[in-house]
Amino acid sequence: MYRIGFDAKRLFNNFTGLGNYSRTLVQNLANYFPENDYYLFTPKVVKNGETQFFLNSPLFTVQQPRHGWPAWWRTAGIKKDLRKHHIQLFHGLSHEIPVGIRKTGIKSVVTIHDLLFRRFTGQYNAADRYIYDLKFRYACRNADRIIAISEATKADIINDYEIPEEKIRVVYQSCNERFMQERSNRTIDQMLAKYNLPKDYLLYVGAIVERKNLLGVVKALEILPASVDLPLVVVGRGGQYEMQVKNYLSAANLAGRVLFIRPDFADLPPLYQQADVFVYPSFGEGFGIPILEALFSETPVVTSNLSSLPEAAGPHSCLIDPASPEAIAAGIEKVLTDSDYRSTMIREGYQYAQRFKGEPLTRQLMGIYDRILGGDAARLRS
Repeated sequence: MYRIGFDAKRLFNNFTGLGNYSRTLVQNLANYFPENDYYLFTPKVVKNGETQFFLNSPLFTVQQPRHGWPAWWRTAGIKKDLRKHHIQLFHGLSHEIPVGIRKTGIKSVVTIHDLLFRRFTGQYNAADRYIYDLKFRYACRNADRIIAISEATKADIINDYEIPEEKIRVVYQSCNERFMQERSNRTIDQMLAKYNLPKDYLLYVGAIVERKNLLGVVKALEILPASVDLPLVVVGRGGQYEMQVKNYLSAANLAGRVLFIRPDFADLPPLYQQADVFVYPSFGEGFGIPILEALFSETPVVTSNLSSLPEAAGPHSCLIDPASPEAIAAGIEKVLTDSDYRSTMIREGYQYAQRFKGEPLTRQLMGIYDRILGGDAARLRS
């Protein structure tokens, strides 16, 4: 049995990519390896339906700073609490580990999701890029093992930070098991009525930021022939770039063809399952969880041929040049009009997604923990 600590800030306070990764990983560990003690260290807690399990389950101990500045506690002061609770291994789930943790004798793992702030510099302010670089570089150099969520991220860590390849392990992400459960027609109809959606639509899910290229999808809508003129449902939030997209829609008289909604998390699985095509032509991702959610939903995927997207989508998704609205439109049209191609995408995409199910990925992760800690747990479980 191990005592494992996690940086749970994102788990309790982020309800998109990094938070979803943290909750799925920690919940899977508890499901498949309940013999361990899991400690969740967080500067604050948001209580909602997504965090309730971690707050109520006896498998977890939640720890918050008792006094002082929470940001300092997470960066350095946390070490005192790690020692107090006899933590053997600390896993930084989002790019960071406590400064000086090596001096405590506590082993550490860090998950690096991406180094996209170094690739898309214009989409991050200078102060954020500087802080990210300091934290990510420190974590990569001082953690006992680095987990990269894709081969693309692993290559960036090696190239950008000159980290030895043998220190890095690729452990792919899984997604919430809700997306692996087929929804009834009644549930889907209720979801459509709740958000006033048509029966047929294209779907985009993700933050509305320039890198994810929603404007490229909108421009593709202009090119699609009338025979495949489906509305686009957009799930996500943004700032200045979202306004840029909406201004373009207004100027091009396309506003009625794009529906922006903010569904409850419980409504996302039927939303995916009813979509005709999932469209995700991002210029760069650490992995691309929405693609996995679509594949498990048996929804065909049109996505980018760059970065980690081919890893997430597999060989039977439609991979296109994200810089070309014409290519995006052609991909959508082919999926909608070629029934044999569409059937193959759905069947093979669902089969490809099976490699990302929770149990094998969690066992791979526990194998890394075992090797770092000398294999004690492996012997206890045998």
